[in-house]
Amino acid sequence: MRSFSDSYRDAGVNIEAGYEGVKLMSAHVKRTMIPGVVSDIGGFGGLFAPDFAGMKEPVLVSGTDGVGTKIRIAQLMDKHDTVGIDCVAMCVNDIICCGAKPLFFLDYIAIGKNEPEKVATLVSGVAEGCVQSGCALIGGETAEHPGMMAADDYDLAGFSVGIVDKAKVIDHNTMVPGDVIIALPSSGIHSNGFSLVRKVFDVEHADLSVYSDELGRTLGEALLEPTRIYVKPVLRCLEAANVKGISHITGGGFFENIPRCLPEGLTAKIDKGAIRTLPIFSMLQSKGNIPEHDMFNTYNMGVGMTVIVAKEDADRAITALDCGAYVIGEIVSGDERVTLC
Repeated sequence: MRSFSDSYRDAGVNIEAGYEGVKLMSAHVKRTMIPGVVSDIGGFGGLFAPDFAGMKEPVLVSGTDGVGTKIRIAQLMDKHDTVGIDCVAMCVNDIICCGAKPLFFLDYIAIGKNEPEKVATLVSGVAEGCVQSGCALIGGETAEHPGMMAADDYDLAGFSVGIVDKAKVIDHNTMVPGDVIIALPSSGIHSNGFSLVRKVFDVEHADLSVYSDELGRTLGEALLEPTRIYVKPVLRCLEAANVKGISHITGGGFFENIPRCLPEGLTAKIDKGAIRTLPIFSMLQSKGNIPEHDMFNTYNMGVGMTVIVAKEDADRAITALDCGAYVIGEIVSGDERVTLC
């Protein structure tokens, strides 16, 4: 007997739509399969058998996050195939900061009305993020929330688990004055500060499809640009150089995120003139009349991640990163944590 419930459907939940969504997303999930995946989607839990070969003390590292109110831009543009990349990026970019390689990812979609095609499109973005970061999508959950969310509304979150040998966890205590700070370019605003973005650009009433000469594309395209995933470049860098610190520049910008890898008594001295700021940030600052400090305390300003290495390792690290990385500052003695000069 097939599974259905007319009573539940009358209450606003269509379980058959959920089954159809799983069927439609299966092809996307298959793209992410890597060695270690034991189970297929549809079970009560995702199974993964990690390879501990060559590790003396394997340590699991986990990270969880969501896309935030950037999702509203996707809803206004009716474009749902990229926010899944953001969801994965916000998790895997965090766990790579301690040197861990992501193994698998699970997502959670809460939606007002379960439209199988839309859910499958959302998952296609999640799968693409997993492919970019080399991890497997081994499960997830879609929850229909009638009466709590509008029919077209949804939210997307998830978490990732990675692994690192304890001896290879990045040791921040090796950092000394004279070490250099390398910037890994961002693709745009990524997934932070969108409450302010939406206010400044009045996105509920703006025409996001209008082409901007300053941006070289429409405002909507610039705002919806997916978060860049740094896993593979950083893994290459970890093999090539002695990395002393990594920071994912997310919410809180430079002032909150860079100090998270700095030992006491050291300051990150950033050369503002060296930063390759993207046009979207200049437009946002100008239109919103936002103070410079607030911009650097909210947004990545074109720097999605920083890597700290010894000065003599800088060229080797930049070559290994192979993503347009460049030096933006150095570590100095002091208690200010971050200075922009």
